[in-house]
Amino acid sequence: MFGFEVPLEEAAPRPESLRPELALVVNRESWRVASVVVARVQGAEGELPEVPNLATAFVVADLRSPRDEVGTLAYADAAAPTWSVGRSVALGELALQGLAERAERTLAGRAIECPNCGAPLEIRLDTTRSIVCRQCRSVIDLSAGTGGDLAHYRQATGTREPQIPLGSIGTLALPIAGKPARPLPWQVVGYVERCEVAGSAGSADDDDDDGEGQSFWREYLLYHRNEGFAFLVDAEDGWSWTAPITGVPRRRGDRVELDGVLYRKLYDYVGQVTYVLGEFYWRVERDQRTDNTDYVGTGSALRKRLNREATVSNAARPAASPGGATLPAEDREVVWSAGETLPAAQIVTAFKLRAETLKALERDALPGAFRHSLLGKIVFWAIVVIVLLMLVRCATRDDCEPMRRSYGPESAQYRSCVANNRSGSGFRTGGGSFGGFSTGGGHK
Repeated sequence: MFGFEVPLEEAAPRPESLRPELALVVNRESWRVASVVVARVQGAEGELPEVPNLATAFVVADLRSPRDEVGTLAYADAAAPTWSVGRSVALGELALQGLAERAERTLAGRAIECPNCGAPLEIRLDTTRSIVCRQCRSVIDLSAGTGGDLAHYRQATGTREPQIPLGSIGTLALPIAGKPARPLPWQVVGYVERCEVAGSAGSADDDDDDGEGQSFWREYLLYHRNEGFAFLVDAEDGWSWTAPITGVPRRRGDRVELDGVLYRKLYDYVGQVTYVLGEFYWRVERDQRTDNTDYVGTGSALRKRLNREATVSNAARPAASPGGATLPAEDREVVWSAGETLPAAQIVTAFKLRAETLKALERDALPGAFRHSLLGKIVFWAIVVIVLLMLVRCATRDDCEPMRRSYGPESAQYRSCVANNRSGSGFRTGGGSFGGFSTGGGHK
């Protein structure tokens, strides 16, 4: 990410008024708030245009635009907040020399001990904010650095171990951020298991679900030195890849538009992290919940996917800013991700998995979104009503109608037919049929 400071042409909004997805106009351009956090400058080096605020915490708000730009409002000086505009870039686009080699030498020396069991932990990525102990599965928080006592928590075993082992390298061509897809080596550095739960993200409802009927999905965090991070998602409706995007889509009622593609909304749901392994560039919190909305591309873009994820951090708040700004009670963030579906066979080939793994990776062909969406529910209940109507029709059908027409309703022939039907089962199933649908033993 790079950006340039731009003078504000009007007064900045008060920091306490900012919240994720708030629409703003800054310098005559439309923006939408993506995150509001409380930050503190930990250190500074080199030549800077102004003296950094090392003494107090302050609010920083990130804004995104449909133009694929990022704007930042920083309230280090509450009386004169700064505004900068930039965009996200891959490391390779900067053409920096010597950076990768230096980073590797630095990472090789980053080794600490697990605060729970004492096992050695090797941190491989400079961006790592959480790491999981391979021995005791404790999740260690590195967001405040590696010195002193490290916050951590123990976690239960997941419902399934990764089907793509951590450390695996797969060659995938992912058109991230609209760039031309080219085969690149992606390494699996993290594994996340999530489940769908009732309630809202950050809800105080901590009732444990019994697991029945819960929908689980799994995400593999991929890393490439120059391209950054992406995800492989293993869900009930199949595999897909996705990566965070810089901008935000334009809203079109219940639909959204991104890069000329119109997406329709599938469904809303709340996800909860249940199990993690590996390293992560974000702070992993116990049982953290997120509000999610999934979208699918329309027309010729049916393979495309969009996801909106809203998170709430439970991190401890620093003291209020003496500059007069009211700090938010919690960090909030909204992240949009874009990607496409992938066939399971491509996953097997990319990561050189055993051929017999393909069957285990294949998922139900019926989209999970259809099962959860309003349309899916309407179709399901429509089928139920049709079946019930057919059963009622079969139960009430007068099979003696030909007798009644030929001999009359008071004839002995018609009365005899009615009496015989009443003495039977009441439902004519015709051999091996069930509910009026033949299974092959009644009639052709």
